[in-house]
Amino acid sequence: MVQVRAIHPTHADGNIDIQAWLAGLQSQVELADTTRLQKACEWAQEARDRASESLDVWATQDVDCFRTGLEMAEILTTLQVNEETLVAAVLYRAVREEKLTLKEVKETFGPIVSQLIDGVLQMAAISNLQSPTRDSILGQSDGQLTNVRKMLVSLVDDVRVALIKLAERTCAIRAVKNVDRKKRYLVSREVFDVYAPLAHRLGIGAIKWELEDLSFRYLQPNAYKEIAAFLDERRMDRQDYIERVLGSLTEQLSNAGIESDIMGRAKHIYSIWRKMQRKNIEFSQVYDVRAVRILVPELTDCYTALGIVHGLWRNIPQEFDDYIATPKENGYRSLHTAVIGPEGKVVEIQIRTFAMHDEAELGVCAHWLYKGTDINSTGNSYDDKLAWLRQVLEWHDEVGDGTEFVTQVKGDVAQDRIYVFTPDGHVVDLPNGATPIDFAYRVHTQVGNTCRGAKIHGRIVPLTYSLQTGDQVSIMTSKGGAPSRDWMNPNLGYVHAGRTRAKIGHYFKQLDKDKNAIAGRHLVEREMRRMAITGVDYQQIAIAINFKQVDDMYAALGAGDVRLAQVINAAQHQVEPSLKPKKQLDLGLLTNKPKPKPNSGSDVQIAGVGNLLTTMASCCMPVPGDPITGFVTLNRGVSVHRQDCLNIMNMAEQDRQRIIEVDWSSSSERTYPVDIFIEAIDRSGLLSEVIIVLGNENVNLGNITTNVDKKTHSATISMTIDIPRLDLLGRILDKISQLPNVLDVRRQKNG
Repeated sequence: MVQVRAIHPTHADGNIDIQAWLAGLQSQVELADTTRLQKACEWAQEARDRASESLDVWATQDVDCFRTGLEMAEILTTLQVNEETLVAAVLYRAVREEKLTLKEVKETFGPIVSQLIDGVLQMAAISNLQSPTRDSILGQSDGQLTNVRKMLVSLVDDVRVALIKLAERTCAIRAVKNVDRKKRYLVSREVFDVYAPLAHRLGIGAIKWELEDLSFRYLQPNAYKEIAAFLDERRMDRQDYIERVLGSLTEQLSNAGIESDIMGRAKHIYSIWRKMQRKNIEFSQVYDVRAVRILVPELTDCYTALGIVHGLWRNIPQEFDDYIATPKENGYRSLHTAVIGPEGKVVEIQIRTFAMHDEAELGVCAHWLYKGTDINSTGNSYDDKLAWLRQVLEWHDEVGDGTEFVTQVKGDVAQDRIYVFTPDGHVVDLPNGATPIDFAYRVHTQVGNTCRGAKIHGRIVPLTYSLQTGDQVSIMTSKGGAPSRDWMNPNLGYVHAGRTRAKIGHYFKQLDKDKNAIAGRHLVEREMRRMAITGVDYQQIAIAINFKQVDDMYAALGAGDVRLAQVINAAQHQVEPSLKPKKQLDLGLLTNKPKPKPNSGSDVQIAGVGNLLTTMASCCMPVPGDPITGFVTLNRGVSVHRQDCLNIMNMAEQDRQRIIEVDWSSSSERTYPVDIFIEAIDRSGLLSEVIIVLGNENVNLGNITTNVDKKTHSATISMTIDIPRLDLLGRILDKISQLPNVLDVRRQKNG
């Protein structure tokens, strides 16, 4: 099903008659005012005449930015888009070829038009890929083409961007007939692998069929010509035959008092070839080359029409499907049947209501979900985003301009994956919030271990930078380098993915115990010193977190098996029992008088059911700060386990329903005043950034004193904050230490 390029109306001198073209356009789509669209056409025409070499691989002397813009607008009128979309389509090629700037477009045609064009330009980044392939790379479950399609969709915040890009690629594939073979192949491959499936997913059948047929024509020319020859030989006979079938059906449905719209549906060439390949059959065995679709107003009319069809001709039982009584999983509804029609020829017939037809073509149950070849993973943001895009298409007529609607819903679908480029142009998917270190370990463990820096589009960024979809990431490595233990600190933001954290932990586990013990001791001593914690019994701390010896605790900490927060929490529990009213602490947690708050008597909060009797499981001995879960026992209330407890992980299936969500209590916590001292090189905004850190952690600020030495440009900040736990204090100190110009931050002990 290939369409020919439109012939534009021209003046006597051969130039396109814009007024006549606009009049023809208005006959197809409702436009209240064509002034802006006419001006866009004039701009594109002037831009075409400017001396600038085209940047696109398929542009030729016969295809210029002006004519292409008009053709894109003509394609989009079939989708009933609004005026701003048509203006953006007319101007897009001129901007792409750098004959117009986005700034000029924004100043003259407004921000929405420029945003649409900018969105299409972002989608054009896919053309920079060197060689898209269906093969999986870097251990990813999806092939590169799947990732490319997902990346494209994640870039689109406005469905009109996708429609304009599809129209532009339709123009591209139409225009490659007269270019050299290599360029023709590149464009065809891109259209076939990326944009035809995207049109398929959006339910835009006419564009999808044309993209598939034209790209198939250049990728498989022999197969295309063979099937086209079969169709040409039988075209007139098939058309006459379908007309007779339509005539019989129209007469019978009219006699039954059923209003209907009946059409013959020609199966497009690529679809025929794919069915022949999939079922290993000959062309003569493709029954739905002769196909009829019946549209009726009401549900009951569908079954009445089905009875009429089966009354006229004998049906083929195994070819009947009732997707109205039993809809597809995606909600698709229709009656499908095949009959032995006149002259003993098989005819496929589909029967549905007008509403069902609109839903199937443009709604949430477009054909791609039940007929496409990709695996449908339900519940992920990619599918949600596609469903949202299809809904925008379905509701477009109701919302008119659509701008306000798009603004309201564009943030509804949260992206839980991002898609970034390697330096070679491959697409890598990562969890949202991933950092360059996560990317490095995804590429290769050794790249991650030796990572020392990163560049995004050639610009150096911090290793804590949050990657964005479309970023091209380059990792700088150091020969003989090794991971930093700071990467394992969740407060510093170096690592987001659990998979990355596991690889870093595995690296440290490979070191011998002595080295890990030395590293672990250094971590504990540094943290205790930074928090001014003194007088604690490290042997008791080790026992509290299930180690017999202090050195074993240090070694586990250095290997990454134990988190520093667990050690600090154990230290807090060791000193907290000595708290007494109206007395100061000697053991280090506090320097001032505690400010007690009401306490329910339980350190564990049971989600959803309030306070219950709780006991700490002896098998894993959880301590505050550990991720925990609860198990409802028969006579001892709720037994609290660590989430990685083997007894919980290996529990029988029938017992797992007694697992409930629990968390360390926060409502009953007391807070204590702690003094913090900060040394920094003076700069504007430092104090406000420190206060923002405290605000983000919901920490109360008591008093604050600052001192600036103008001669040395140094600054000190002393402040008192109220905290409930030492692990929170550690997180605050870590975040403040990451602020620019901060030299040192520590807890200050009075006396």
